[in-house]
Amino acid sequence: QVQLVESGGALVQPGGSLRLSCAASGSIVSINAMGWYRQAPGKERELVARITSSDNTNYADSVKGRFTISRDNAKNTVYLQMNSLKPEDTALYYCNADVVVRFYGGSYYYRTEAHWGQGTQVTVSS
Repeated sequence: QVQLVESGGALVQPGGSLRLSCAASGSIVSINAMGWYRQAPGKERELVARITSSDNTNYADSVKGRFTISRDNAKNTVYLQMNSLKPEDTALYYCNADVVVRFYGGSYYYRTEAHWGQGTQVTVSS
């Protein structure tokens, strides 16, 4: 029922900028945290940035000072502003969200589920 859809990936020159978006939809009560991960060919998937419901943020050391994560809680959307892009940033970027959903088990309860988007490709090359 919950779906995450990413957008904004593109081919960009070194030093350029991109803004990624991820919108969550479905039977969502709330979202505790959203984040961006990336995976380059031959490498493991890594955390790029994450933001909590209280706007606490975490960034990979490699992107600090260049990337900014933000969210619009009303739209269940997270953004990743990427500036000063480097070839090393080339990867498939995935959106992740810890989503609170309601379920029925004799009564109604709430639980948190992890969801992933399908990914959006970012390529930094001259």
